[in-house]
Amino acid sequence: MKNLIVLVGPTGVGKTDVAITLAKALGCEIINADSRQIYRDMVIGTAAPTEAQLREVRHYFVGTLSLNDYYSAARFESDVLSLLNGKNSANAVGDCAREFSSRDTMLLSGGSMLYIDAVTKGIDDIPTVSDEVRTWMRQRLQDEGLERLTEELRLLDPDYYAIADRKNTQRIIHALEICHQSGRPYSSFRTQASKPRPFNIIKIGLRRERQELFERINRRVELMIEAGLLDEARRLLPYRDSNALNTVGYKEMFKVLDGEWALPFAVERLKKNTRVYAKKQMTWWMRDNEIQWFQPEETDKILTFIRQNLAESQP
Repeated sequence: MKNLIVLVGPTGVGKTDVAITLAKALGCEIINADSRQIYRDMVIGTAAPTEAQLREVRHYFVGTLSLNDYYSAARFESDVLSLLNGKNSANAVGDCAREFSSRDTMLLSGGSMLYIDAVTKGIDDIPTVSDEVRTWMRQRLQDEGLERLTEELRLLDPDYYAIADRKNTQRIIHALEICHQSGRPYSSFRTQASKPRPFNIIKIGLRRERQELFERINRRVELMIEAGLLDEARRLLPYRDSNALNTVGYKEMFKVLDGEWALPFAVERLKKNTRVYAKKQMTWWMRDNEIQWFQPEETDKILTFIRQNLAESQP
């Protein structure tokens, strides 16, 4: 039986270092499950693995997309399953030729909840959105604004509207794209039924005490600023309308570059928004009873737990 170890946890908890430690101890490679680290040029704002860390253990799906490339949890599911099956899918990203059959274990690590669930549970069979519909919706967003499109979603799909994060532009636009592409409400495709996987899944969660985590997040933001996050955002200004940059870190820096916010104010907002996101991540994962939780410093305990499960999964 093949095994996929899944390492999750909120932003700032220390997943990268723990993932590398586990991968080296287990002799496996790392599949990145951060939906922003997959893009090139977003290095500082996404806390992407450093060149030194990438040399320690081979990572997949880090810095492999351009900012104009469209990507989704559904494509990630397809690409990761292709990687684990030793195949190149039509949507493959980077070098996905390494066969899972050549090794018994791989490690999936990241903080993007939908990406993790897409691989471990499967994602609904939602229609592919054509380039024409996607371009049309992006133009409408620019011309009409999010509020008007959100009201359209209320009329087309009241069920999804009732649960949607109406401040999340990407989610609102995607739901509308599906409505127009298929002629059906987006919610009609959301069955949320888990799909069987041909490998054993071992889920590990990392957590820290709330105050400790928040202090780490605050310090990490300060280090990002010192490392040149504002300059990185300035270089990415021509791409600011891409979905990739519609995320915490860059949105605050764009406010500074637009002259709307002073840098000290933006830094404090960035800290707050990152803390809010970390809380959302924990709320999401605490609903998953398959996750075994540890402190990041408990690598020996984590390895013991993994090895016990690996042994039990063998016939």
